[in-house]
Amino acid sequence: MGALSAAELLDVWEAGLAQTPTERALALLEVACPETSRDALAELSIGQRDARLLMLREGLWGSPMEAGVVCPGCRERLELPLDTRQMLSSSQGTQAGEISLSVDGYTLIVRLPTSLDVMAAASEPNAELCRTLILERCLASALKDGAPVELNKLPSEVVERVVNCMAEADPLADVQLTLTCPSCEHKWHAPFDIVSFLWTEIEVWAWRLLSDVHTLARAYAWREQDILKLSPTRRQFYLDMVGA
Repeated sequence: MGALSAAELLDVWEAGLAQTPTERALALLEVACPETSRDALAELSIGQRDARLLMLREGLWGSPMEAGVVCPGCRERLELPLDTRQMLSSSQGTQAGEISLSVDGYTLIVRLPTSLDVMAAASEPNAELCRTLILERCLASALKDGAPVELNKLPSEVVERVVNCMAEADPLADVQLTLTCPSCEHKWHAPFDIVSFLWTEIEVWAWRLLSDVHTLARAYAWREQDILKLSPTRRQFYLDMVGA
């Protein structure tokens, strides 16, 4: 995975303003992983894709992260320290290819969801329909006594077991943080989505960088492309001189 230049990251951010979260994730990886085609990236499981995003984030700003969460018990805002390397360690168990399982007399073969599945289900009006469509796309076969069974005919407990099996096979696809509020001691689980987290960081970075470009261009009449080529250290030096 290559390092993104300031100009490359800024271009991805600008294009991403009109994109869905899944499209943004693929656009970031397409630039960061030029050796891999966009089609191949889209066919990665969600957990495999998000592992690459965690590595990209580490390359941009290091492994420590800090996420803000609100306690549902007392509404206090908490700052939660996270680490990309710790999260990536859980991805070692990701299972590639199709998964076979037997549940209550049903024999099923499924594959892990990909970005293609998420994009195909994005137009569904609610989360339940979206989940159902993704399951339909990922269910290769379901048999009961040798006869095929459609997804809508499967018992709910069988469907739930399939979903849990897929989650176990791709641990980074659905990261759930176990939290305890230090103020009210309320305990709960909160999802962590590296796509939205990283994109928020990129947005903050982009607006700050554009402000710096504006300041330096006005002070020195430099072109944007020349300012973006400066290292962050040298850029800050000139900003300090302008403010002196």
